[in-house]
Amino acid sequence: MIEMVLSSHNEKKIGELRRILSAALPEVRLLSLSDIGVRDDIPENGETFEKNAIIKASVPASLGYIGIADDSGLSVDFLGGAPGVRSARYAGDDGTPADCRRKLLDVMRDVPDGKRGAGFVSVTALCLPENSEVVIPPEYSIGEDLAARSGRRRELTLTVRGECRGSITREERGTGGFGYDVIFLSDDLGITFGEADAASKDRVSHRGRSLSAFSAVLTEIFKC
Repeated sequence: MIEMVLSSHNEKKIGELRRILSAALPEVRLLSLSDIGVRDDIPENGETFEKNAIIKASVPASLGYIGIADDSGLSVDFLGGAPGVRSARYAGDDGTPADCRRKLLDVMRDVPDGKRGAGFVSVTALCLPENSEVVIPPEYSIGEDLAARSGRRRELTLTVRGECRGSITREERGTGGFGYDVIFLSDDLGITFGEADAASKDRVSHRGRSLSAFSAVLTEIFKC
């Protein structure tokens, strides 16, 4: 069985990653950072979702493991794409997810319904360790510019992006999911991700779409 490490300390995100990836990749054993003794927070100071996902996935890779990481965020049209890569820190470095939601709802209070469009973005990265016997084919590996900016070898790194569209509600709706889910009204579902069951959300969400494509690539590369 192939072991891969989910590079996150967010238990809800780890649960979602495990749920989707385990169904698609039953021959892969998914570990967490705590399973390999990594307990420190990983700085997410990249300027793009791709860079941040690589930063996180490269931590287990540097320890000899296959690293998987997701970096995701909310892009609000009226705010020019904000909060974007700073979605988790929209209310400040010490702000909670609830703080971020409250700030966004406050900022959007007077924005009319027709201008509340938004999109979720998720980038899943795979980083292989330097001693990997498996390499990533050129058609899946990251580009030369991203490789240079992230300090990674192209044949040991890949990223896959998933997106979905919706709008920002005026109040929280539902109790499921995490982050901004309870204020994101999905175009596909007609309800917020916080109101959706896990299977429905996984089918249309940014992370579900990213991980579906990611799993297909891994199946081809690792023949699992």
